[in-house]
Amino acid sequence: MSQKVLLTSKEVNIILHRLACQLIEKHFDFSKTILVGIQPRGTFLAERLKSLLETEYQIENIALGYLDITFFRDDFRRTDKPIEANKTQIDFVVEDKQVIFIDDVLYTGRSIRSALTAIQSFGRPSSIELLVLIDRRFSRHLPIQPDYRGRQVDAINNEKVKVCWREQDAEDGVYLVPTTHNPQPTT
Repeated sequence: MSQKVLLTSKEVNIILHRLACQLIEKHFDFSKTILVGIQPRGTFLAERLKSLLETEYQIENIALGYLDITFFRDDFRRTDKPIEANKTQIDFVVEDKQVIFIDDVLYTGRSIRSALTAIQSFGRPSSIELLVLIDRRFSRHLPIQPDYRGRQVDAINNEKVKVCWREQDAEDGVYLVPTTHNPQPTT
């Protein structure tokens, strides 16, 4: 299977720094801002950004949570496979805070729609923004756009964007991988 390199490890690192700087420009001290990684793959990006903000830019007390959207998806009953949920971990007040959803790939927008519903269980944020590493244009099913994007990618439906994180995949990188069938969109 041939895959095309979209981002090398060095390019991922550069993008992470750019995204961190954009967040600082908009949110400054993060006292009223919460980072929320969308389970499962958005958590790696959220953790990396939090770490960068703290170590490289000396921002303190950044609230980071993880949101599982499994049972909020509109397609969770459309599979014969058993559903495995991830863990939601939000141990802070969401009410009147600025929430930044963080995910690795924005594809159809359905995951973000699910996250918008799920976060309401924890209170009513004053605003919600979206940060993604990869924005797959021309694939949207819903009118959802990112506020912060690492890279925009034009991929056809029989191609998958594969994001690798060193914490799980032993390397950082983003690849365009051909699929052998037309899978159901998941992101």
